[in-house]
Amino acid sequence: MDSITSKKEIKSILDSILSSSNQNENAIADEIVSELLSKKIKFPLLEFAAKELYSGVPERNQIPITDRIIERRTIGGNVIAGMILQLRSDKHFEQSVKKAIDYMVFGDEWYVCDIIGERVMGYSLLQDPERTLPVIKKFLDHKNAWISRSVGVAAHYAVKKGLRKKYVEEIFLLLLAKADTNDFHTKKGIGWAVKTVSKFHPDIVAKFESRLNSDKNIGTFFKTKIKIGLGRSSKYASRYSD
Repeated sequence: MDSITSKKEIKSILDSILSSSNQNENAIADEIVSELLSKKIKFPLLEFAAKELYSGVPERNQIPITDRIIERRTIGGNVIAGMILQLRSDKHFEQSVKKAIDYMVFGDEWYVCDIIGERVMGYSLLQDPERTLPVIKKFLDHKNAWISRSVGVAAHYAVKKGLRKKYVEEIFLLLLAKADTNDFHTKKGIGWAVKTVSKFHPDIVAKFESRLNSDKNIGTFFKTKIKIGLGRSSKYASRYSD
């Protein structure tokens, strides 16, 4: 498999695609798949490609392009689509979240959930927790396990990137509400976030020590992730102290 390793290469390819496709959404998407997504490209370069597409394609054409890219089921396509949704989220928050859900359900794989969940819900949670927390709270009991998992994915991303402490505590309460889940993939997402909260904010976990010790509904997986996170907290806990 050929590799693309520079922004210069990405930009050259995209300039060629956008100039030759005459802004036809299907043509743009198909050429992105053949010229970029069939190659080995690291995620940061795919995010750069998404930013170039966002700035180079009219707003009305962007979602038809991401729809088409997602239909082709490439791993890198999730990065590009997720990043474009992120870039659109300030102006089109509800649409970006809805599309993220659609793409995760369609993709039906853990990596689709994680790639898109971080870039859309995770980013929005970090940037605008007041708007995003009520939305992801509704996802906890979603009928699709990938959407439930995405709550943990988003929380992990936002906490790792420096979500303010008062919102981290709200997040931990959300995660506690799913501490009794038996679904494998939901456990993975929730557990990932619990470990991250414990690693960066052991003081928040300490507030819930009594409940963690007494509540029989809290699963072993939840307590195990807390233990792992707390074991790493001496290195990370001082990073975010607000």
